[in-house]
Amino acid sequence: MTDLATPDLRKAAVITGASDGIGAALARNFAAKGHLVALVARRKPLLEKLAADIAAAGAAHKPLVIELDLAAPGAAERLAGALRDAGASVEYLVNNAGFGLMGEIAELDAAEQVAMIDLNVRALTELTLRFLPEIVATKGGVLNVASIASYMPGPGMGVYYASKAYVRSFSEALAQELKGAGVKVSCLCPGPVTTGFQARAGFALSGSMSAMKPALVDAEEVARQAYDGLMANRRVVIPGWVNKLLVHALAVTPNALILPTLAFAQKRR
Repeated sequence: MTDLATPDLRKAAVITGASDGIGAALARNFAAKGHLVALVARRKPLLEKLAADIAAAGAAHKPLVIELDLAAPGAAERLAGALRDAGASVEYLVNNAGFGLMGEIAELDAAEQVAMIDLNVRALTELTLRFLPEIVATKGGVLNVASIASYMPGPGMGVYYASKAYVRSFSEALAQELKGAGVKVSCLCPGPVTTGFQARAGFALSGSMSAMKPALVDAEEVARQAYDGLMANRRVVIPGWVNKLLVHALAVTPNALILPTLAFAQKRR
């Protein structure tokens, strides 16, 4: 049986993929707002450095560091155990862990593409389901990190775009279902942000970031808007006015135009 939050446990904001980029910025933001943050990722040295930086900045609580591969079998239960051992329960869950790969579906490594689905989709869903009773009990919230990629098909990054479409759809449905439970659910849909994501995905930073400059929003600003949006219980948060305009334009643009345009743009990266 799933343990519910109890009064003797400290309420925590659990942030996955917290070792760098948007995840680290979200952790700093939650900590600055007075939350106990639990930092979850595979790279323990980066987590420990982030925890030290947060503590040095005067955080009200010392961050918890949990080294964990969320794609591994049983990861959700291991995370639950680590939190219990630390005397913490989940008030806010931030599902930020994920990665993308650039290239044509038929040419990319099949195992890597399945691994992307496993982390971006399965692990996010499993964590949400595992900790939802605690979140409901504390009237906390869930912040799922998708992308503006969730609004379109993505030739050149097909599996990644599809995985983010799932995240947004799942998040919006969950938000509606929990509307009367006092639980906040938001889906963060950022555009391009200069993080380690681009290198992991397999495209060059220099040319890509230059072309994307009008849509760029830095990780700290993305995190600030994400936190504010979650606390306001906004169903979807899209940082940056250029990205908002793009999403509105996509809604009235047929896929027959989007597909070749995006395929051409991806190849130029």
